[in-house]
Amino acid sequence: MRQRLRRIGLPYLLLLPALILELLIHLVPMVVGIVMSFRQLTQFFIRDWSSAPWTGLGNYHLAVDFNAPVGQSLLNSFWVTCAFTILAVGLSWLVGTTAAIMMQDAFRGRGLLRAAFLLPYALPVYAAVITWSFMFQRDTGLVNHVLHDQLHLTSDKPFWLIGDNSFTALVTVSVWRSWPFAFLTLTAGLQNIPRELYEAAAMDGAGVWQQIRRITLPSLRPVNLVLILVLFLWTFNDFNTPYVLFGKSAPEAADLISIHIYQSSFVTWNFGTGSAMSVLLLLFLLLVTSAYLFITSRRRGADD
Repeated sequence: MRQRLRRIGLPYLLLLPALILELLIHLVPMVVGIVMSFRQLTQFFIRDWSSAPWTGLGNYHLAVDFNAPVGQSLLNSFWVTCAFTILAVGLSWLVGTTAAIMMQDAFRGRGLLRAAFLLPYALPVYAAVITWSFMFQRDTGLVNHVLHDQLHLTSDKPFWLIGDNSFTALVTVSVWRSWPFAFLTLTAGLQNIPRELYEAAAMDGAGVWQQIRRITLPSLRPVNLVLILVLFLWTFNDFNTPYVLFGKSAPEAADLISIHIYQSSFVTWNFGTGSAMSVLLLLFLLLVTSAYLFITSRRRGADD
């Protein structure tokens, strides 16, 4: 009996350190942030934030009052984040899928090329984004050197880190960092597709595009369902890329909601409002994720 209890309890005992760290690193700060969202916490109460006045839903009302400057700026940041997420996730999936399909058949040098494709994902985010920030410099950057000096595609050297072009720069860096993950995930999924299906389709006269449309994409559907959800959550919450690329104050065209919350909390010192925005963001992501899982599970059940 004692040996049986040891055998059953050992896995839980091994998981205990991870559970404790999860509690301390994620759950406790999240609960503290929720409590802070109900207080009028500014720089005057940083020393003892528990003494900040209780405002109830005042911070939430301020954040969602779209007729006021705070609500208008948050709404604009939300739409910018939605557009950025759709473009970044869509392009990352498209490039990753294309690369995975191209690397499916064996050829000389395939292993080396696969390793090269994974370099953007393997590089530390700060090193990679800082390199891009140098490349996007107007006068000395590689991007303008190629587009303007070499290819003559622009009449003048554009600014990439300020103004409307900052959105394009942000999407470019995000896609460059994310598509290798999609490539890696889809490459693993392609290994489970029997080669006999392609051989039978080729004997029936199906071309390459028909094989991709009728065999590859339907077979990758379970992988794509998880991949798109993960890419969505990573991209919508991305803070490191815009922060390293633009600094504490991102241009209006690239004002992602993560940077916007950071500015509200650590630049203007309105921690209560910033916490309320963070809670609203969490609720939005939970709602979208739940709806996505519900819709995909119903479709999967209908297909079965």
